[in-house]
Amino acid sequence: MHVHPITKNLKVAFFLNLGFTIIELIGGLMTNSIAILSDAIHDLGDTLAIGTAYYFEKLSDKKRDNQFSYGYRRLSTLAALLNVVILTAGSVVIITQTIPRLLAPQEVNGMGMIGFAILGVIMNGLAVLRLKSKSKSLNQRTVMLHLLEDVMGWGAVLVASIVIYFTNWYILDPILSMLIAAYILFNALKNLKSIMHIFLQAIPNDVDVQQIQSAALKIEGVEEVNDLHVWSLDGEFNIASMHVFYSQEFDLEKSEWLKTEIRKLFEEKGIEHVTLELEAPGNKQGALNSSFH
Repeated sequence: MHVHPITKNLKVAFFLNLGFTIIELIGGLMTNSIAILSDAIHDLGDTLAIGTAYYFEKLSDKKRDNQFSYGYRRLSTLAALLNVVILTAGSVVIITQTIPRLLAPQEVNGMGMIGFAILGVIMNGLAVLRLKSKSKSLNQRTVMLHLLEDVMGWGAVLVASIVIYFTNWYILDPILSMLIAAYILFNALKNLKSIMHIFLQAIPNDVDVQQIQSAALKIEGVEEVNDLHVWSLDGEFNIASMHVFYSQEFDLEKSEWLKTEIRKLFEEKGIEHVTLELEAPGNKQGALNSSFH
């Protein structure tokens, strides 16, 4: 069986995160750092998210069948939604556990935090490099978001732990934990918007349907275009359908040429799966009144 390189990289990232999450939990307890424990909870969520992404990426590569005519590509978007739920839940847990430490800061092991922070940057950095420049689907971008957040979070922990070591400002530990949680929650909700955009079959942000319509009307033989739909399966694979009314003078023997020219317009926008229906001018009354959806 052929193993997709992105799927293989997700598998490697999963085991890297799983191993380091266990180390983090131990390290957080040893250093009494809520910031490290917060990152451990976050990384545990990431580990589950990456594992889910790995499973759905394998399924999404399956060919279409009699039950799923578009194939299984949208499963990767479902995985992205589950990942957002995991991150949101993890953020809420972090916030509820951090509030008491803000009110009553506790002593932490600054030197121990420095050591774990350096290890965190290295381990999560390796996971990012495994997926770098290969993440195209929404699911893969979501996983990349998790890993980049981890690197940034551990960088912040490193800086804070150095300050704590030299100043004993223990309040920095819960403050940093709260900032990490807020940042995770903000980005998770932001990504949720993109996911719902896909599930509701909205027009992709990088597609200008009015521009496509205008360009189609300039093609020889096109009198009107109607019922234009553009949507995305997974944030990467876009689909379109459109009714094209040809002029009375149009030579039907050139219908294949006309379809080819119109398809080129969609391909320029990254839309390769296009369904076109050519109709005679007399059929306009039977068409939908809306120009696009």
